Amino acid sequence: MKRHPEVLTIGRSSIDLYSQNIGAPFEAIKGFDAFVGGSPLNIAVGCARLGVSTSLLTAIGPDKVGDFIMSFLTNEGVDTSLISTKANTRSSAVVLGIEPPDRFPLVYYRDNAADSQIDIDDVHKAGVERYKIVLINGTALNKEPSRSASFLAAELAMNGGVRTLLDLDFRADQWHDYRAFGITIRSLLPKIEIAIGTEEEVLAATLKDTAAVSIAHQQISSPTIKGDLNQSIQELLKLGPKMLIVKKGARGVTIYQQSSTPIEVPGFPVEILNTLGAGDAFASGFIYGLLQEWDLYKSCRMGNASGAQVVLQKGCANFMPTLEESIDFITKNGGY
Repeated sequence: MKRHPEVLTIGRSSIDLYSQNIGAPFEAIKGFDAFVGGSPLNIAVGCARLGVSTSLLTAIGPDKVGDFIMSFLTNEGVDTSLISTKANTRSSAVVLGIEPPDRFPLVYYRDNAADSQIDIDDVHKAGVERYKIVLINGTALNKEPSRSASFLAAELAMNGGVRTLLDLDFRADQWHDYRAFGITIRSLLPKIEIAIGTEEEVLAATLKDTAAVSIAHQQISSPTIKGDLNQSIQELLKLGPKMLIVKKGARGVTIYQQSSTPIEVPGFPVEILNTLGAGDAFASGFIYGLLQEWDLYKSCRMGNASGAQVVLQKGCANFMPTLEESIDFITKNGGY
C-alpha cells in the first residue's frame, strides 16, 4: 500500500526565466534558462530530494507553462494529485536577473494567476488532517480565494494535530498596500506553530508606515525595511506561534521561542552566486530535520546547509540538494 505523503505545501508555482548572462545588467540580458519556481513548489521539491514524501497544493492554467511545471514535478517525485487546472487563468511566470553579489532583480507575471485561484473546496479535497506537516505561504494570502483557502488549511491542520508552518514570503509588489501583508499575517499567526522569515519579512509583518519600505534595483524579494527588529519579533510571538525562525543570510538563523533564550544557529560561509531560493532550501532542510525528530539546532543547521548549497547555483527548485549531497556538504564544512 502506498504511503501517504508526510508534507503538504500550499501556494505559488511558476515558470522561472533566469538570466543566462550572469553579472550582466538586466537590460543587457541576451537569453534565459527556463526553470520552475514559487516558494511552496521549491520547498516541495527540496523535501522530495531529501527523501521526504511531499504533496503540492497549487493550480496551473490550461496552458503549456502549466504542462512544463507538471512535467518537472512529476519527474521529481512530488505528489501532483492536488494540483488543479483553473479555467480562464494563466500559469504564473517570473523573469530574473543575476548580478552577484547583491543584485537580483525580478519581475512577476501574476495577473490572473491560476495559483491564486486555489479555493476552499481544493483544501477540503486535500485531506489536510492526514499530513504530518502543512506549510502555508505568505504570497498565497494576498488575494481571494487563495487567502481563505490558506486560512482554512491552517485551521484544519491545527484542529487535527498537524504541525503548521508559515513561510512569511513577503513579495512587496503583490500587495495593494504593504501594511496589508502584516495585517493578514498577524491574523493567521494564532493558527501557526512555526513561522519562518527573513529579518525584512519580520519587519514587514509589523509594518505601520509604508515609507519604511524601499526597493532598490527591482529586488522585490529583498526590500530594505526600517524598524525595530526585536520589537517586531516579540509582537509576532505574542500572537501565538510557539516559534519564530529568523533567517539572516550568511549569518545563519536565530530561533525565537516564547519565554526562552534565543538560539543562534550559524550558517555555512560560501561564495554567493544567487540568493534567490536559499530561504526555500532552508525550509526543506529544516522540515527534514523535524521529521527525523532532531532538535531545533540540528534541524536549522540542516536547513542552513541546504540554503548554502543553493546560493552556489543560478536557480531554485532545479538545484535543490539531495540528502547525500547535504550530508557530504555538512561533513566537509564542520558538521552539525
